[in-house]
Amino acid sequence: MADLPTAFWGGWIAIITVVSFVGLGWLIFSIYFAAGDEHEEAEGPVWDENLHEGSNPAPMWWFWLILSMMVFSVLYLMLYPGLGSYKGALKWSQGGRLHESISNDESEFGGIRKLIAEAQLETLQDNDEYMSSAQRVFDRNCAVCHGYDAAGQALHFPDLTDAVWQWGGTPAQIEQSIRGGRNAVMIGWSQVLGEEGVEQVAGYVTQLGNDNADGHPGQPRYNQLCVACHGIDGSGNAALGAPNLADDIWLYGGDDVSVQFSIANGRLGEMPAFEERLDDTQIRLLVALLTRNSNP
Repeated sequence: MADLPTAFWGGWIAIITVVSFVGLGWLIFSIYFAAGDEHEEAEGPVWDENLHEGSNPAPMWWFWLILSMMVFSVLYLMLYPGLGSYKGALKWSQGGRLHESISNDESEFGGIRKLIAEAQLETLQDNDEYMSSAQRVFDRNCAVCHGYDAAGQALHFPDLTDAVWQWGGTPAQIEQSIRGGRNAVMIGWSQVLGEEGVEQVAGYVTQLGNDNADGHPGQPRYNQLCVACHGIDGSGNAALGAPNLADDIWLYGGDDVSVQFSIANGRLGEMPAFEERLDDTQIRLLVALLTRNSNP
């Protein structure tokens, strides 16, 4: 939360606070110490021969309770911020407390965190304590999409435990994916291909890697529309995030219906960036964990 922009608003807060205290004090004084007979009976109707309306003050323990709370409030406002722009005698603030905590954390753990951030991946992978820390980072930040076992889920989030990486599986490529995120774009071809063309291209794509793929009716349209991203042999292009179509791994399902849907309507996969959420140490641990699991 930002500081108050001008002294004007701080002054208003101080005035409102002081006026509130004065008003409360006047109210308490008028109730307990105003002149007059506190048992004076008011003119008015009489019930049951001798029951009259009267005026009785609140119990005295209420007065002492309110007074003690007012004294506490005054002492608090003298020591801590709360009276407009006045910072209090102790100069305490949430921001200052946060900076102090960060400074203490850096003093205590900065050295080991820097060591981890600069360590070789093999060194981190051979250390069970480091890998346990990496798993906790993964569980808090990645498991919601990829699952706690990193095997992916819901035909929308890729398996991170195999050797197939859409954007490349080297440590540098994985780190780039974590830091900057990824935005995949597979456009839909239904308007260009029509229903029959979609079925033919899907049939050819599911046959890629097999000897009987050549001569398939969908091959000419594939060569016309798809090779720019996925290559003539369907091996894909990690630089573009174009997946390999010649293997048995399908992010959105490899059955005829799923492949036809992908070709007809396209896919828009998104991997959010974590560079501002995770520091260098946490990202390094994640890369070590993922490269150990996937063996790219």
